[in-house]
Amino acid sequence: MTFTVKEICQKIWNLEEKYELNHKEIQGCYPWQLIRMYLYYEITRKTNVFESAQQSSLSLFDKINSFLPFVKNSILSNPLSGNENVDALIFDHPRKVIFEDEYQDIYSYFLKDTLNQYGKSFETIESPYLNQHFRSNENIKENNVKFNDRILLGSFIHKTRNRGKLHFTESEMQYINSVKEELETAFEIEIDLFRIMEDHILNFQYDYKKYIELLQRKKPKVVFLVVAYENKALLAACKKMNIGIIELQHGTISPYHLGYSYPENTMKFNGELKEIEYFPDKILSFGNYWKNACPFPIDSENIIPMGFPYFEENSKTYMKIAEDKNSKEGNDQKTEKKQILFISQGVIGKYLSELAYETALNMNKNNENNEDNAQNYNFIYKLHPGEYGTWKENYDYLTKAVNEFDNFTVINKSEPPLYELFAESHYQIGAFSTAIYEGLAFNCKTFIIDVPGVEYLDDLIDKDIVKKVNSSEELINYINNENISIQEYDKDYFFKNFDETIFKKILSD
Repeated sequence: MTFTVKEICQKIWNLEEKYELNHKEIQGCYPWQLIRMYLYYEITRKTNVFESAQQSSLSLFDKINSFLPFVKNSILSNPLSGNENVDALIFDHPRKVIFEDEYQDIYSYFLKDTLNQYGKSFETIESPYLNQHFRSNENIKENNVKFNDRILLGSFIHKTRNRGKLHFTESEMQYINSVKEELETAFEIEIDLFRIMEDHILNFQYDYKKYIELLQRKKPKVVFLVVAYENKALLAACKKMNIGIIELQHGTISPYHLGYSYPENTMKFNGELKEIEYFPDKILSFGNYWKNACPFPIDSENIIPMGFPYFEENSKTYMKIAEDKNSKEGNDQKTEKKQILFISQGVIGKYLSELAYETALNMNKNNENNEDNAQNYNFIYKLHPGEYGTWKENYDYLTKAVNEFDNFTVINKSEPPLYELFAESHYQIGAFSTAIYEGLAFNCKTFIIDVPGVEYLDDLIDKDIVKKVNSSEELINYINNENISIQEYDKDYFFKNFDETIFKKILSD
């Protein structure tokens, strides 16, 4: 059976309402809130709605080789050592890019300068990405950075030692089994719900204690973090200690993103609306558009449009290129070579790579057969960083395209910058990546392929800001139609300029 993302979410929400899952306490915590996103990914994977992300897996050698740095970092950069009080703790995004000549998290890098400007002390707690830290060790102490390896390693050991030893009560067993049976019936798959819950509960129990210890040592007034739905124990610890916790937006938010979306019926307990315990107090969003992007479980006044400094700063360099591109297009220069950019993601990469190949094949044939048509195209396929090392073995159509077409390029590194590609491109094709919104800011005509997850962009499709396509033929027809009707939109609506006054007010609250 094939499901849409919308259908999967609706079935989950129905179960949440029936069993009041979000507020069911088991083993001293709320495990459904812990597993909600994990379970969603597990269901989409087992029902073949999404492909597995085409990310390089770590070999046994890699895992063994990375264990010693974990131990070393746990000793030398332990966030639980020392009692220096700080005004703010920052839990940044593990994935870093080189910006201003050093590895930085694009979502939170601005915090250190702004906090310094207002005389606020801080410390960054950094988790590894693919079992390593992309940061030069020389700037760790200088930039007030500690590695989270100590807590993560301890949590892994705790879970490994205690798996199978968590004793659910008889009523808890019956409750979990009822939910398990309904999930398996609804999606026609097997789900080891007991193991999933046990693993998440064990991690939570250990992490919660350690984060309480960390907060007691550092005594921050506020905690900033990226990807709150992967840091539930930290959220719970902050709530317990009455410390404000603020999330920085890091990607697309939609009604079908279960890290954020809680329809009213999923929040009820004994007929009354109840707070979602493991959720940040505030979210600092990229722009006004995201304020109503989904049914958040917090008041709309706590979704605060503050801007996306990284996009603002980096896009300036390339906006002139985009303006020149649009000017030439407006002058109807038929000889101007146009660029078609495909934005990949691991979970839909196989769909998109086949579409890209078929599009290039058919458009190149059309140009060969039409001698009067001087118009031609460059095709650029931009891989997600997680696909860089595996695309040749996973995407046969890309290998064919590179071998067959002189005007087809696969970008499997961070250069040229994505914003430069947007600035030079007339069209972008993708699924539901945040990059789609960034491309819109560069005035790219945008096409969304009709694959699982397309629902994330329903709002843009309904407003006719982007076009949904089912095939390469439909895409080519749109591209060949120079008068394609796309609704005008306010580019600042998605990414407003950084509003420092808002941030100053947050710090003073």
